[in-house]
Amino acid sequence: MYTFSNRLRIASFILMAVGVVGIAIGFMSAPSTVEEAKAIVAKHDAGHGEAHAAPASEHHQATDTHMESNEHQVAANHEAGHEAGHDAHLLQQLQNKPWAAVYVAALFFLFIALGVLAFYGINRAAQAGWSPLLFRVMEGITAYLVPGGIIVFVLLAMSVAHMNHLFVWLDPEVVAHDKLIQGKSGYLNGAGLLIRAAIFIGGWVAYRTLSRKWSLAQDKASDNANFVKNFRLSAGFLVFFLISESMMSWDWVMSVDPHWFSTLFGWYVFATMFVSAVTVLALITIYLKSKGYLQQVNNSHIHDLAKFMFAFSIFWTYLWFSQFMLIWYSNIPEEVTYFVTRIQDFKLSYFLMIAINFVLPVLLLINSDFKRINWLVIMTGLIILFGHYLDVYHMIVPATVGDQASIGLTEISALLFFAGLFIFVVFTELTKAPLTPENNPLIEESKHFHY
Repeated sequence: MYTFSNRLRIASFILMAVGVVGIAIGFMSAPSTVEEAKAIVAKHDAGHGEAHAAPASEHHQATDTHMESNEHQVAANHEAGHEAGHDAHLLQQLQNKPWAAVYVAALFFLFIALGVLAFYGINRAAQAGWSPLLFRVMEGITAYLVPGGIIVFVLLAMSVAHMNHLFVWLDPEVVAHDKLIQGKSGYLNGAGLLIRAAIFIGGWVAYRTLSRKWSLAQDKASDNANFVKNFRLSAGFLVFFLISESMMSWDWVMSVDPHWFSTLFGWYVFATMFVSAVTVLALITIYLKSKGYLQQVNNSHIHDLAKFMFAFSIFWTYLWFSQFMLIWYSNIPEEVTYFVTRIQDFKLSYFLMIAINFVLPVLLLINSDFKRINWLVIMTGLIILFGHYLDVYHMIVPATVGDQASIGLTEISALLFFAGLFIFVVFTELTKAPLTPENNPLIEESKHFHY
């Protein structure tokens, strides 16, 4: 049986505590008025801030000196209205910043657990012989689906309750003047968002709960009945997963840009979650082996996990390029704006993310022997996780925070909090059952997996 070390447990509590403090500071630092928003911008960028924060009275005074007709008055009023709208948008962006930081981190860790659940279901349905030794690690990671899913659902409910502006299509004033969003209101509405989220999360957790129950029951069984039930359940779950994951990606991620859509987006999000999931599975497996557990897991198992890290890094890049290329050369305004926003306002971090997620994993893992070197797999895994956090960040933040975005205290604190929670939940779950399954008809094949 695995024992959750006090050092790791305390580290998880420290991460959560530091994260909560940093998140609280981020929310308290968010502006509540236009004047505060202007002051924040001015403090961070004097020239840019002066352009935004120039007092309206100065603008009107300068205009008044040149007004000689009603036409000038109309123009001044229009300019004042434009300035007021810009100021309100600036305030909304800065108020969204801590919400977006929490939402990105919450999605990132939920994606990891969900990706591992899909990987677990695939191995169960395929009756893969190499992986049963890793099933308990997968079951430990997927335990995070419950708290992680609840947190994301609460964040969505807070958006529906208008406690933030992450989803612009939830703002009645915006919808009233936007015919395109009005046309999507049959799907994009608060009630639909929460009902679908409850179905998605409920379905994922139900599969995880039943599969875990039958997995543990198989340890004490005298036949393969529980194994067969798990096989059938997993095959059905994968159908539900493909549908729910695609719709989830539309609801929770793509709809922050309600004027934009991509038929590849569900697969793109899947690639991000899957490569992150396999990476975390590899890191935790190597950690447990270093502590004297999972001794029957050998270099061939680690090699296979590293192959998935390598392969799905390439798959992610293929999907990113396919989506980018098709949209860019077609040059349809409502589609290309997605990439224009990210390239103009996030050029460095956006292209850095692409390099991290493709170039470095390929260079570090292309050699077959490198996939068996634990420290190299760990280093590559940490790079991959950082790169795909940036990926999720760029899915959400450009549409919600815009050019006021930055990775600072709140973003780092949110990552620390959810990392601490993830570690606590996963390693607590690992203590509840033996790490090596018993009576699985494929366990001997897994124990002797070599090539």
